[in-house]
Amino acid sequence: MNDLEPFAKLAVALSPWRGQLVFIGGWAHRLHRLDPRANTPEHQPVFTRDTDLAFANREHIEGDMKAALLEHGFKEKLSGDFKPPTASYTLGDDSSGFYAEFLTPLIGSGIKRGGGSDATLAKAGISAQKIRHLDVLLVDPWTIALDPKAGFQLPTAMDIRVANPLCFMVQKFLIIDDRTPEKQAQDLLYVYDTIEVFGGLLAEFQTSWKEIVAPSLGKQAARIREATTSTFAGVNDVIRAAARIPTDRKLSPEDIQQTCQIAFEQIFS
Repeated sequence: MNDLEPFAKLAVALSPWRGQLVFIGGWAHRLHRLDPRANTPEHQPVFTRDTDLAFANREHIEGDMKAALLEHGFKEKLSGDFKPPTASYTLGDDSSGFYAEFLTPLIGSGIKRGGGSDATLAKAGISAQKIRHLDVLLVDPWTIALDPKAGFQLPTAMDIRVANPLCFMVQKFLIIDDRTPEKQAQDLLYVYDTIEVFGGLLAEFQTSWKEIVAPSLGKQAARIREATTSTFAGVNDVIRAAARIPTDRKLSPEDIQQTCQIAFEQIFS
């Protein structure tokens, strides 16, 4: 399946809410390359089947996103015992199809007053998963133009919001302690690739960190600085695992470690 085709269908279906939704995760990383300031590496971005969309949990959202998705051929798949259930919205079959999930920040303990799990949220007809440390991905999102000339099957160009690349990287270090070594390695590859794509914007990232991102994080800003310093202090097993992930290029662990160390020293200086 040409995944640009189902992605375009998703963008069209959700176009009435594009000012309230932010594309995050692997698709945000892929869409970052469409920014006119981005470098264009020869290698492909890390592949992902799922599309994650985030919104603020206190956002007032009118209309029925579920109905819009169903009208454009998506099917709702519910799972789990949460109320409401966890949901994904799919095109194609379960094993190879394209699917979207909605996420919103988890605020508080994660336990409802009655003792149940506060894991999901019903909003505008859809069910969204509540995820801790998601807030930063909603800070200062970028606008990316989806252009038919880039392969998106759209009648005209369409603007969507994607996670700010700096916030995309920062969030990886907020969740690093909760990730398996395999997921940590993938996250570090995402970080390295983001630096590669936006290496010319490190001074802009430095300003954004000082004026926007760090103030939004409060006390957690110091935690991010410590996490990046310790992660890239030297080559370690997770960095070695990250270097082994790509199959279309050769990466050295030393290159990942040194590139990221220098980049974050500049961003946080």
